[in-house]
Amino acid sequence: MKRISRLLPLAVCAALLSPAVVRAHESAVEMAEAAKVWLASLTDEQKAQAVYEMKDAERENWHFVPRPFEGEGMRKGITIKDMRPDQRHLAYALLSTGLSHRGFTTALEIMSLEQVLWEMENRPHRDTQMYYVTIFGEPGAKAWGWRFEGHHLAMNFTVVDGKVVSGTPSFFASNPGEVRQGPRAGLRVLAGEEDVARTLVQSLDEAQKGKAVVATEAIDDILTAAEKTVGPLGGEGIAFADLKPEQQKKLRELMEVYIRRIKPDVANDELAAIEKAGVDKVVFAWFGSIEKGQPHYYRVQGPTFLLEYANTQNGANHVHAVWRDFNGDFGRDLLREHYQAHHRAE
Repeated sequence: MKRISRLLPLAVCAALLSPAVVRAHESAVEMAEAAKVWLASLTDEQKAQAVYEMKDAERENWHFVPRPFEGEGMRKGITIKDMRPDQRHLAYALLSTGLSHRGFTTALEIMSLEQVLWEMENRPHRDTQMYYVTIFGEPGAKAWGWRFEGHHLAMNFTVVDGKVVSGTPSFFASNPGEVRQGPRAGLRVLAGEEDVARTLVQSLDEAQKGKAVVATEAIDDILTAAEKTVGPLGGEGIAFADLKPEQQKKLRELMEVYIRRIKPDVANDELAAIEKAGVDKVVFAWFGSIEKGQPHYYRVQGPTFLLEYANTQNGANHVHAVWRDFNGDFGRDLLREHYQAHHRAE
């Protein structure tokens, strides 16, 4: 995987566009070009596997667990494993158009952990190449999208009227959370998601902890799972407005760990939208021990978004971390507006 990452373009200019921003975006062009080049490399049989209509229900049929390789419940699309070497590089190039440098590198590391799991478990579904690329609609059309997904990695992008309007659901995970044996011992792919949050909760005074630490027992896993739509999970926790300045800075840093998985300018737009919706209304809630190595869960929730994190499985060494948009997952709102306007135009 390390060799692959050196061969691939790590970042391109521009990025995803927040639904709150209406200007055209260069990344939509780059995504379309990368998708077209990849599709042009496929055989007719491969294209039949890889391409779905934009309105197909498959577009929201996402998940982050190993799915069957065939039959009911299998993922749709074409796997990295079933591509020629040149097609694989083009698929990774497409992925790079949606992610920041750090996000892209982290995605490759997540995929590489499948080799670690295979060495630990020797189970056939652990495979660094069982990641699927799926195109929805026609790249460069008025509305289209794409997905890159497999075990512990799910990226969903939607482009409407020349703008990237959604990069969620965005799911990153790590098993092991920390590699504890072998040549990669010490690797923590999602260290920021854990360390920044723990630093924040440990910095709270007793009164603040009384609000922020909701329960001493961790929630087993992220509550939203792979639901197609999600809403607020409740108001428990401590509000941004009730934090001291340095703690507020740390909470902002934690939000950026998730949101800066995508391209810098779009991440800036997303963070600006959070500010506009009311950053003082953002709430941080922790469940479980605040000591390292113990099961823990937390969430960061605002009026428009949710970040969820759980590290409880495998002796608290198996991380799930997701970013959801209450209104904009899969670009729903702007897609609805687009289709309504298109229908009226007809």
